[in-house]
Amino acid sequence: MERDSGQAAARFEALFERHHAQVAAYVRRRAGEAAVEDAVAETFLVAWRSLERLHGDPLPWLYGVARLVLANDSRSRRRRLALRARLAGQPQPSMPVADEVSEQLRAALLALGEREREALLLIAWEGLTPAQAARASGCSAVAFRGRLYRARRHLAQELAAPPPNDCLATPKEAGGI
Repeated sequence: MERDSGQAAARFEALFERHHAQVAAYVRRRAGEAAVEDAVAETFLVAWRSLERLHGDPLPWLYGVARLVLANDSRSRRRRLALRARLAGQPQPSMPVADEVSEQLRAALLALGEREREALLLIAWEGLTPAQAARASGCSAVAFRGRLYRARRHLAQELAAPPPNDCLATPKEAGGI
């Protein structure tokens, strides 16, 4: 079926105008400012190619595409970093989390698995309903609710865990005052 290019362009332009800021914020919170332009462009390129198949609320679908774009970029980056680390004998850095969270929350989020962390962030940062977040994650609503339940439980455990022993030292014991 051949599409009317003027009608398709108008539909895509409306989609872009309506959701660009939200997709950019999604990418920014997960990968930082440097990744926004490329990841958002690639996300909307996929949206243009899939325009005829988009129905209903496209935002969860756009988040799902952005998640896959970031995952592909992350895999490529990890491979490059792993090679550099192997060559330099240095450990690999962990996945970034937005700068606006506290160190305790950042550490707790990084301690979670990628799927659990993403489940929490889709609900808390992106404001999606569990059904929308399931669509963005590419799983059923039932599977997503289970993942979200486990993520909340694991995050609570991580936040309740005592700090490492070196954080409990008094200033005198730590070589301070």
